[in-house]
Amino acid sequence: MAKEKKKNLVFKNKKAFHDYFILDTYEAGIELQGSEVKAIRDGRVNLKDSHVRIIRNEVFLLNMHISHLSTAHTTYRPDERRSRKLLMHKKEINKLFEKVSKEGMTIVPLKLYFNARNLVKVQIATAQGKKLHDKREDLKAKTMQRETQIALKNWK
Repeated sequence: MAKEKKKNLVFKNKKAFHDYFILDTYEAGIELQGSEVKAIRDGRVNLKDSHVRIIRNEVFLLNMHISHLSTAHTTYRPDERRSRKLLMHKKEINKLFEKVSKEGMTIVPLKLYFNARNLVKVQIATAQGKKLHDKREDLKAKTMQRETQIALKNWK
């Protein structure tokens, strides 16, 4: 019998790539409660408006939405948009704090996924905000690339 590979669920924050220049990426564990892991496996996650803050030498993921499962017990349901602690080494947290203390830098979550050991991980990144003209240039480049792909496809 051949072993089947488990499909790793990946939830991306597409808005982060649109709004920011991504500089450095880090991997962090996340502290979850109750049935949140099952809800993540079920695909009930939204990273769209979430962001990361460092509070008293601890890293927190704020405003990430994990919906409730209908099969979860009704008396214990954690808040859907509560702040969730990220698990990182102190050296990494200090590096992040140094980079964020610079002007115009922020920390954004890029994706949420299950690693090889089946643990929930969050990829976060230090980022710098884009101006409106930068966003327009990116959109122009994407449309040009799409048009060339279509032209090459039709040419054959």
